[in-house]
Amino acid sequence: MMTSLPNAQNDEAVAAVVIRGSSSPWALQWGELWRHRELLYFLAWRDVKVGYSQTILGAAWVILQPMAIALALAAFLGRVVHLQSDVLPYPVFVYSGMVLWQLFAKVLIESSNSIVGNEQLISKVYFPRLFIPMSVVLSSLVDFAVSLAALVLFLVYFKIAPSATAVLFPFLALPAVIASLGVGLWLSSLNVKFRDVRNALGFLVQCWFFATPIAYPTHAIPLRWRVLYEFNPMVGVVDGARWVLRGQGPFPTQSVSLSILVAAALFMTGLYYFRRTEETFADFI
Repeated sequence: MMTSLPNAQNDEAVAAVVIRGSSSPWALQWGELWRHRELLYFLAWRDVKVGYSQTILGAAWVILQPMAIALALAAFLGRVVHLQSDVLPYPVFVYSGMVLWQLFAKVLIESSNSIVGNEQLISKVYFPRLFIPMSVVLSSLVDFAVSLAALVLFLVYFKIAPSATAVLFPFLALPAVIASLGVGLWLSSLNVKFRDVRNALGFLVQCWFFATPIAYPTHAIPLRWRVLYEFNPMVGVVDGARWVLRGQGPFPTQSVSLSILVAAALFMTGLYYFRRTEETFADFI
């Protein structure tokens, strides 16, 4: 906000910029976000360029990483352990989950480290701090689009005709993005004060991976633990995405509904804590 302050030496009015924090952590200040929207695009484009700079394979890494994991799981669990999937061939079963998991994990990891990673920018200039983790989402969606193209090739190779509901597959990524951003807002704020967060983040993501039905179907979980298991927001996302590919059997309404509710709760609480602590970021960094 611009105000005029008297000059003590020559009594001339000079323009001064007064920066005030939001009166409520729930206030998103949409007008301020809209005025700085070009900065969000710049930060997202910077993340995309940095991610592929000085690489030989470039965007191919987006496909090779989840595909390598999917094929490794298919070779070991599919052929050695003879773990069976539902209605999809096991490699497609795993890769369809990996596409969504890679999006979730990238947003979670990079948003958690985003504030500390931009300490020079934060300590020197004012802008909406929320743009930093938000830019991670935009750059991650670029990678997600590339992964979706590879999933189509998987379906063609295995001669799978997707159902008409397959067009909903990208929309099921929304709860995954909201949940990962919510957790990322929590961890990015905590990471400013407690650098242990960076060390614990890898372990958290690994545990979350094994708690998500990527390599195994959800019905492998004992029924008495199923509801508790489905509070993991990625369970409904992965199960729902696999259902829309084939459209067979009952839609996993319960797990998808829980995913949406948990994702919303994580985002709202993460946003509240982020807005409550963002004024102290420059001091701690």
